[in-house]
Amino acid sequence: MSIVSLIIIAIIALLLIIVIARNIKIVPQAHAFVIERLGAYYQTWGTGLHLKVPFIDRISKKVSLKEQVVDFPPQPVITRDNVTMQIDTVVYFEITDPKLYTYGVERPLSAIENLTATTLRNIIGDLELDSTLTSRDTINDKIRIILDEATDAWGIRVIRVELKNILPPREIQDAMEKQMKAERERRARILDAEGEKRSQILVAEGLKESAILKADAVKESKIREAEGEAQAILTVQKANADALRMLSEADPSTKVIELKSLEALAKVADGKATKLIIPSDMSKVASLAASVKEMVTDTKE
Repeated sequence: MSIVSLIIIAIIALLLIIVIARNIKIVPQAHAFVIERLGAYYQTWGTGLHLKVPFIDRISKKVSLKEQVVDFPPQPVITRDNVTMQIDTVVYFEITDPKLYTYGVERPLSAIENLTATTLRNIIGDLELDSTLTSRDTINDKIRIILDEATDAWGIRVIRVELKNILPPREIQDAMEKQMKAERERRARILDAEGEKRSQILVAEGLKESAILKADAVKESKIREAEGEAQAILTVQKANADALRMLSEADPSTKVIELKSLEALAKVADGKATKLIIPSDMSKVASLAASVKEMVTDTKE
């Protein structure tokens, strides 16, 4: 075999190696390759190592199976009460069938954008301005359901739709700001009135409690005073009772009793009474007084 033949064989072998190496494909995670053979769909490659037949097979489309997010520019929409607004939407979707995604529709993202704009106009057209501003969740759900049904034939699943911004005309925004300001002022006045009312209630309750406490104090003082007087009376009565009991136990003589009567008579006569009643047994009292005088004189001597 000549050198030329060896060189040719080496070149052919090198070319075959290069061709084979160039046709070995690795599909990464969360991706898929759509393969065509002789211009027709052949198969879809999943994650892993694959060998493409040279000059016969070709990769028609590389598809990402990850969840994707598309932010569409603002779209002009008109509400039922003829207010024109600018609304931009964000669509979250994923590709479920690479084959349908490749052959189902031309420029899928543009198709989704146009379908979103059309659906948004139809839904907003049935709502008034106030309902549009307060019903975002409802609008999001309606758009998602419609888009999901329409894009199912394209191998796309719409996960969720969000209204990013709702921009009414400037004059509407000014009117809304004035309304919000008036509402805040009204709430502030209500809060002030409620605070003043609560303050007056607390003051009245304080005065009421103070009056009750004062009345209780006066009542307690009178009760204690009455108890003190009653205790004093009881003490005097007890002392008198004790004196009578002791006198009874001492068994005084008749002369002692008459002497005590005379002392009592002297005290009565010493008063300011204009009349004095003398006991009928005055002779005995007098004789008793003389006897007492003699006893006192003998004692001095």
